[in-house]
Amino acid sequence: MSDLMLTPQLYINRELSWLEFNSRVLHEAFDARNPLLERLKFAAIFSTNLDEFYMVRVAGLRRQLAANVTVTAPDGLSPQDQLDAIALRVRQLLAQQQQLLHETLLPALAERGVRLVPLEEITAAEWKRLDEYFEKQVYPVLTPLAVDPGHPFPYISNLSLSLAVEIRDPDTLEDHFARVKVPRSLPRWVKFGRPNQFIALEHLIGINLRALFPGMEVRNWYAFRITRNSDIELLSSEEPDDLLATIEEQVFLRRFGEVVRLEVQTGTPLEMRTLLLDELRDDRLPPNATLSEADVHEMGPILELGDLRELAQLEIPELRDPPLVPSTPPRLRGVNGGMFDVIRQGDVLVHHPFDSFQTTVEQFIERAAEDDDVLAIKLTLYRTSGDTPIVRALTEAAESGKQVVVLVELKARFDEANNITWARQLESAGVHVVYGMMDLKTHTKTCLVVRREADGIRRYVHVGTGNYNSKTARQYTDLGLFTCNPEIGADLSDLFNFLTGFSRQRHYRKLIIAPGDMRERFHALIAREMEHARAGRSARLIAKMNALADPETILALYEAAQAGVVIDLIVRGICCLRPGIEGISDNIRVTSIVGRFLEHSRLWYFLNDGDEEYYLGSADWMPRNFERRVEAVTPVEDKSLHERLRTLLATYLRDNRNAWILQPDGCYRQRQLDGEPEQSAQLIAISSTWGTAPLDP
Repeated sequence: MSDLMLTPQLYINRELSWLEFNSRVLHEAFDARNPLLERLKFAAIFSTNLDEFYMVRVAGLRRQLAANVTVTAPDGLSPQDQLDAIALRVRQLLAQQQQLLHETLLPALAERGVRLVPLEEITAAEWKRLDEYFEKQVYPVLTPLAVDPGHPFPYISNLSLSLAVEIRDPDTLEDHFARVKVPRSLPRWVKFGRPNQFIALEHLIGINLRALFPGMEVRNWYAFRITRNSDIELLSSEEPDDLLATIEEQVFLRRFGEVVRLEVQTGTPLEMRTLLLDELRDDRLPPNATLSEADVHEMGPILELGDLRELAQLEIPELRDPPLVPSTPPRLRGVNGGMFDVIRQGDVLVHHPFDSFQTTVEQFIERAAEDDDVLAIKLTLYRTSGDTPIVRALTEAAESGKQVVVLVELKARFDEANNITWARQLESAGVHVVYGMMDLKTHTKTCLVVRREADGIRRYVHVGTGNYNSKTARQYTDLGLFTCNPEIGADLSDLFNFLTGFSRQRHYRKLIIAPGDMRERFHALIAREMEHARAGRSARLIAKMNALADPETILALYEAAQAGVVIDLIVRGICCLRPGIEGISDNIRVTSIVGRFLEHSRLWYFLNDGDEEYYLGSADWMPRNFERRVEAVTPVEDKSLHERLRTLLATYLRDNRNAWILQPDGCYRQRQLDGEPEQSAQLIAISSTWGTAPLDP
């Protein structure tokens, strides 16, 4: 049976599965049930998602081609096969986005007074205002860069918007090329006097190019944008003396990664496209791994569509979702400094963004910093946001003499520079800052508070699924558990010893830890359900995650399904398992929820012959989480919390508003109402009308 299970037809390609997730994001922009500015937001998110996909995933496949890697993915596709399939699907999605944006969204917004105004509609009085703005605010920032024998083709930074300018010398009639960068330091959408109406900054620059090239004839200009390989690679053979300095160097070198995509404005002539390709191509790479016409995307009249998110934030209430006002869980209301007393009385479960991050997680750390009986605070910091109360609290705790240890993950993708800044600030305040390990990313979301009490030392713990980041805590759905369970506290102490010292502990009392035995522990839980099924008992498991891509775990799920285990997978993004295959996975259903909030929580349920078990934590079921990241998953043992978790899972499985069902062919179909009332798990969470709901068999 294992030979059958390892056949490529039973796996969905990881990259293509991610593109289907981004397709579901784009569908939210199509969905007329969403307010107009929210639809615009999803169209923008689709673009920024695609940027990162090219910077990391496509760039990685191109690197494989350059290295002559011929190993296929579990689904049997070679790197070139994957690139070909990606190119085809991306062009389809971009065509859908362009049609939606220019034929539906922008016209509908214009009817409601939100417009990107064509230059020909600007009045003389408005031009006077725009000319003044250009002269005082824009012109001083611009730097025209000519290309000729004395001026080589300029460096183009990653994701920067540029103008390719055709210039003719009226004296010699010679044609020249110049590049003008559209500065990120200025607003992309320029106000000119009409409420909620704008012109694009590049259009304002384009109409004023003669000011940059006096005495020359500006014949035409075209917007373009490039994407570079931006993944940071640290070879395991490298043993840097200073990981902080190494990461800083890698962040700097990222700017010079090879170009993997060229976006051009529709109408850019072939000669200009060819010139750009010739200049941007990396001749050090083999022909099949460098930039080609296949990597050129025509993007319509507007590039860098991720900037549309700025317009989506306009304060027009009738065009946006109602604001979410997070609440404080009843047990934590009004406790102020008594939060530790509440946790001693019983574990506390929080569900963000519906439960306030400020009055739960931030308050927990702030109270620990202020409490004279707290001896130590230890925390993992994967991503944080600005000058947060958490950073301030940790700083104050260190300055007051408490032992404060913060594991700052310098390798958090695209947050490296931000984390370096906070690491240095914390160090300067006396915090013990640890930068993680070369071969592992510290992805776990954990906080340990050690407190002196009348009956001895007690450990208070927070284990979560989301980062200690107040910004994303308002945008992502995440779960967290506060507990003072002695065994979980001891496990977390051991985990921090592993992170800060030379401990090589692999086995823990309660926590499931990677890179120790997480894969084996989860497989054992799956196998236990399989044994219940084989014995004729009810067997059920539900796993809610961001991604499922680990072949060994997919195999374990196939085997459990064949044994009769009923399996529901709530997987937001990548899912490489094929459900619904007769005799193999017809007991497995895969649901993806894509809505107003990014589904980020990880939660697992095992029926266990009626003695139900729940787990939550930071890990997805992917090889990188099991093998190359430090992760922590905690059991939720306080049975008073089980009903809420059971209801949460049941609500997700009944969602017919934002739910998509994965088909055996790898396509997703949105669940239809079928005459039933609309049920959105996220809207139910906002309204706090949970009630109770049993899990269907």
